[in-house]
Amino acid sequence: MSAADTTTLLLADDHPLMRKGLREVIEEDGRYTIVAEAGDGVKALELVEQHQPSIAILDIDMPRLGGLELAHTILSKKIPVDIIILTMHDKQNVFNRAMDLGVMGYVVKDSALTDILDAITSVALGGHYISPSLSGLLLKRSHSRETEEERAILALLTPTERKILRLIAEERTTKEIADQLFVSSRTIDTHRAHICSKLDLHGPTALLRFALENRAKL
Repeated sequence: MSAADTTTLLLADDHPLMRKGLREVIEEDGRYTIVAEAGDGVKALELVEQHQPSIAILDIDMPRLGGLELAHTILSKKIPVDIIILTMHDKQNVFNRAMDLGVMGYVVKDSALTDILDAITSVALGGHYISPSLSGLLLKRSHSRETEEERAILALLTPTERKILRLIAEERTTKEIADQLFVSSRTIDTHRAHICSKLDLHGPTALLRFALENRAKL
């Protein structure tokens, strides 16, 4: 039995024509079953709790309860429903909020009728789906997360350790660093060992490589 054989859907959108269009596309495909529809978020929540569909397709802007607020409620109640958001938004902060909530699909309305089946299939199989036109948001989110993680890692270092790391990035020797900081070479070796331990760096060139790669952030 495939995922499609057991995948049930709820459609929630306050625009009847959008729901009608989605329903026609989904029913024509024939792989998935729509068990309920709603025109506002409060009704959608009632129907999700009643039917517990495999996937809830939620408009981000609905009366009484918006799609993201509804998604938060569904997920916080631990209802076993995957969520696909329909949106007109291409704003990074809205996209990030949806992803942080645990939304599995993010489909732009302008291409919903062509994207929706791919989105349902991906989510039904346990994957994520983002409309291709929004791929730039995903790239920016990934880069932003990498930057935050890098900042968090560097925050583990003391000011002296960061100064030593900057000098290592300038390819200074241990003796040169010691002379500049008016300490012994053994003290610099101890700092280097502490830095490697904090950053989980291993191998004779790992510290130099890290310093060179992160020179601009030091």
